[in-house]
Amino acid sequence: MLKKIPVSQARVGMHLHKLEGAWLNHPFWKTKFTITDPEDLRKLQSSGVPFLWIDDALGLDVLPPEADLPAPVRLVPVAPPPVPRPAAAPTPPPPPTRSMGEELNQAAAICKRGRGAVLKMFSEARLGQAVDTEHCLPLVEEISDSVFRNPGALVSLARLKTQDDYSYMHSVAVCALMVSLARTLGQNEAACREAGLAGLLHDLGKAAMPLAVLNKPGKLTADEYAVIKTHPDRGHEMLVEGRGAPAAAMDVCLHHHERPDGRGYPHGLAGEQLSLLARMGAVCDVYDAITSNRPYKAGWDPAESIATMASWKGQFDEAVFQAFVRSLGIYPVGSLVRLASDKLAVVVEQNAGKLVAPIVKVFFSIKSNLPMTPVLLDLARPGCSDRIVSRESATKWGFTQIDELWVEGDVMRRSR
Repeated sequence: MLKKIPVSQARVGMHLHKLEGAWLNHPFWKTKFTITDPEDLRKLQSSGVPFLWIDDALGLDVLPPEADLPAPVRLVPVAPPPVPRPAAAPTPPPPPTRSMGEELNQAAAICKRGRGAVLKMFSEARLGQAVDTEHCLPLVEEISDSVFRNPGALVSLARLKTQDDYSYMHSVAVCALMVSLARTLGQNEAACREAGLAGLLHDLGKAAMPLAVLNKPGKLTADEYAVIKTHPDRGHEMLVEGRGAPAAAMDVCLHHHERPDGRGYPHGLAGEQLSLLARMGAVCDVYDAITSNRPYKAGWDPAESIATMASWKGQFDEAVFQAFVRSLGIYPVGSLVRLASDKLAVVVEQNAGKLVAPIVKVFFSIKSNLPMTPVLLDLARPGCSDRIVSRESATKWGFTQIDELWVEGDVMRRSR
């Protein structure tokens, strides 16, 4: 039976069904779980949420009023003052809990739902309707859970958007990239989800841009570019006028085109004036933009994009970019590479901690200039004598279906 009770009556063992009040005050990203940790109870009692709903069929009920009990004591942690510690290297994220192939199937369904959700949000924003950020949370949670299970699947699949899908799937892709990057930086689960929400909303201002300019198949004129450069301000205005957008999402929406060297827009901020999330957003936004097919250009190879971004001095925060490379690999999934054995292969999965030794699918012999039966090769496996010697261009070699080598079956079709 569901019961509405004051938060002060909550206790360990109750099954939480729903929280009331502003969602920004909610201490958890999801409800419907049994409170087993006193720390969760403390968070709940200090959150400012006035009431909650419990299900006494799944957990403890409220204490009866006639019980002769001492007055309830609010749980307050007692801890010594923090002791400064020397900075340590970020803890590497845990290994995947699901294989790439298994997670790709679920990632395809998430991409399809994500496209529909973002399309709806952009359409409503174009009509002047207020953006309700709370409606985005289930999608962010789905994307985050997929990245936690296997970071390579959704991040890689979301890159394979069509030209028509770019404006919508770009938001889904940046959401996944932000979660993966936050995870690599050692942030906790709540912070990873907050980063994902910021990524999902970062380009909301594009909904206010003229479609003729947004989808123009050629280079923008100076006047058209000046219009496009207003999208961070417009998106920020939409979030301010809407419901429930956290400060972090507003910050990334407004500042994801700023640069550490101060040459970005709209405010020319530099260095420490930029928040960590804004610096993360800048890297994730650019990577997905240059690796995606756009109305006016084909996407670049993932490994080529990483190398090119590394050469752009002053555009990205160095520590954030290094973490980004660790999250994707020097040769991200989908990269075409040349092996020392004079064979070509496509990267299909990363090996944790082995940035230059991913799992590849070998499919072409350079010596004979002929395709071969595709074979999986783990370059990090003990005894493997082959290695990557260079990046290669699929366009140069005339390969037009290279993504089908790492996305098997109908996964790509089901993601659209």
